[in-house]
Amino acid sequence: MAIEIKAPTFPESVADGTVATWHKQPGDAVKRDELVVDIETDKVVLEVLAEADGVLGDIVKGEGETVLSGELLATLTEGGAAAPKAEAKESKPESQPQAQSAASSGSESGEEAMLSPAARKMAEENGLSASDITGTGKGGRVTKEDVMSAVEAKKSAPAKPAATAKPAVSEPPMAMEGDRVEKRVPMTRLRARIAERLVDAQSNMAMLTTFNEVNMKPIMDLRSKYKDLFEKKHNGVRLGFMSFFVKAATEALRRFPAVNASIDGNDVVYHGYQDIGVAVSSDRGLVVPILRNTEHMGLAQIEGTIADFGRKAKDGKLSMDDMTGGTFTISNGGVFGSLLSSPIVNPPQAAILGMHKIQERPMAINGQVVVLPMMYLALSYDHRLIDGKEAVSFLVTLKDLLEDPARLLLDI
Repeated sequence: MAIEIKAPTFPESVADGTVATWHKQPGDAVKRDELVVDIETDKVVLEVLAEADGVLGDIVKGEGETVLSGELLATLTEGGAAAPKAEAKESKPESQPQAQSAASSGSESGEEAMLSPAARKMAEENGLSASDITGTGKGGRVTKEDVMSAVEAKKSAPAKPAATAKPAVSEPPMAMEGDRVEKRVPMTRLRARIAERLVDAQSNMAMLTTFNEVNMKPIMDLRSKYKDLFEKKHNGVRLGFMSFFVKAATEALRRFPAVNASIDGNDVVYHGYQDIGVAVSSDRGLVVPILRNTEHMGLAQIEGTIADFGRKAKDGKLSMDDMTGGTFTISNGGVFGSLLSSPIVNPPQAAILGMHKIQERPMAINGQVVVLPMMYLALSYDHRLIDGKEAVSFLVTLKDLLEDPARLLLDI
């Protein structure tokens, strides 16, 4: 019975995908729920699994080809037998006389004996066997001069391409001193989509950025005091800085609903919930999984979910649901050493918060110069929806909540 292997059903926001990798080839045995092919979209890589045990038939869509939602990729013959491997055809028949093998062994020993010690050493140094050299000595004996002639012939002969060698299309050529090497590779769908969205955001938004700075010492002291107890209490979940920023941003979004809103045509959509995207770096590019209903999440749940997102991003296991939606985004360029930047809003959201590197700086506190761990904060926002006063007030509120974390508990 033939079973059709089809592309997954894509969400409305995903038009099509690209066949990234076939993990099985025609004739290969496939087990139920075994990974057959990866489909790359502009958001995630989707895995297509086998629906039953069988043998993979013809592949309709090869690697690099574009596929639509539900389109046929290949066929699977249920319960069929796998095709024999090519190596089996090359094996020697069992009925071959053993004497022939013994004769062959004796011939090899005889050939080795025809080389003089000096000729044998030179042949080994140049990767030559006795069959590569024509002996001109007495009785066909190979001399040192014969080996030298074979070496020169080998150098002048054109190199034969190896039958089993695969062209290294993805590897750059060996760079010699003075070479100007270039390498051209196709842009991934994720990277192309990121580029498209960033250009659209700057073209279609009245985007501005406002800056402030926050004293991280209160949070760092709090974290240092309770991190061990926190990790023990919450089954190994570590207390980081991101959970404080998510909770502070959640409270600030509740106080300034326009920052949590979005534009849909000529309408403004105010969201009665806070779904905060956290930018995570992966091998495929920057991805933004979503923390749902952060107004109902505690610090431990936030940290645990972010850690899960990081592992999924590293393994390429983020799903469409993990990355769909979001009313606000937090991006932490500080983990890479960025001291200050202007993040780009992720449409249809109206704002994005940029965190940066914690840097010790001399600060004037009550007339005294004190060295404090400071972080620059950047809020980029869509000026069509958010006024400058709201944006600045939002960022000041965030600063106040982070510099005095007790405000988060007291709701003040």
